[in-house]
Amino acid sequence: MAHRAPRALRRALAAAALCGALAVAAGGCTASDGEDADEPGRSTAPTAPGTGGAGKVVLPEPGVAFDYQIGGAYRPPTGVRAVSRDRAAKPAPGVYNLCYVNAFQAQPDTEDWWEARHPDLLLRDADDSLVIDRDWDEAVLDISTPAKRERLADVVGEWIDGCAAAGFQAVEADNLDSHERSDGLLTADDNVAFGKLITARAHAAGLAIGQKNAAELAGQGRDIGFDFAVAEECGQYDECDAYADAYDDRVFDIEYRQDGLAAACAQWGDKLSVVLRDLDVVPAGEDAYRRRTC
Repeated sequence: MAHRAPRALRRALAAAALCGALAVAAGGCTASDGEDADEPGRSTAPTAPGTGGAGKVVLPEPGVAFDYQIGGAYRPPTGVRAVSRDRAAKPAPGVYNLCYVNAFQAQPDTEDWWEARHPDLLLRDADDSLVIDRDWDEAVLDISTPAKRERLADVVGEWIDGCAAAGFQAVEADNLDSHERSDGLLTADDNVAFGKLITARAHAAGLAIGQKNAAELAGQGRDIGFDFAVAEECGQYDECDAYADAYDDRVFDIEYRQDGLAAACAQWGDKLSVVLRDLDVVPAGEDAYRRRTC
């Protein structure tokens, strides 16, 4: 792709990101969602509509009012019926919940965890240096071989299972386009192959799963196993049609600029789920918070 859509912060608090990664091994870290601060680690029952956990996969409704909260959870605005939150947060009661998982790259500040447990699953160049997504300071995961993809699918699969156990209805699988930051060491076919493994894992857990970005792969999305799309700035970059065609308008679009919102609303406001957020997607109440819809 000619551009790199800015992916909002990817969990504004580095501590929350590290907590989520360490939970795989230690089962210990907890995170509050900002609604029930007195019970920061309590899991909620699956929330309507849809059912998290093993069972029938429930797809999101096209055009449903949406809020993007991966930088910090807060009470959904009035009328919102779908919310995306980090996997370390709790689902929002009474709405369709997407669980953010960084499936193809390592969260910032988690390299030590990966190095200690799975050092060979981080992509390295000919000098044995980590291949880093410099925009977000994230190490790229090595999905270059079937064996490594299987092992990584077990790691990411535990996170997906955790989303289901917490009561989410769907997974937002970030970085389907990681091959673009791999210095030529990965191909789109590698991402597609790994995508098939994690979509199967999500469906086995009773969760729908969404493609995140990579508009050029949207046409293959259904074959990979994705059920919907989460797109950043598809209005800004005139990519919404690729996702809308692939997923029958089941598209959550996050815009970060007013002109992008205007473009998305003009053509897609009555069909897709479109929201404008501040780039760091901070919680409501913080000075930088910004949210608008069509």
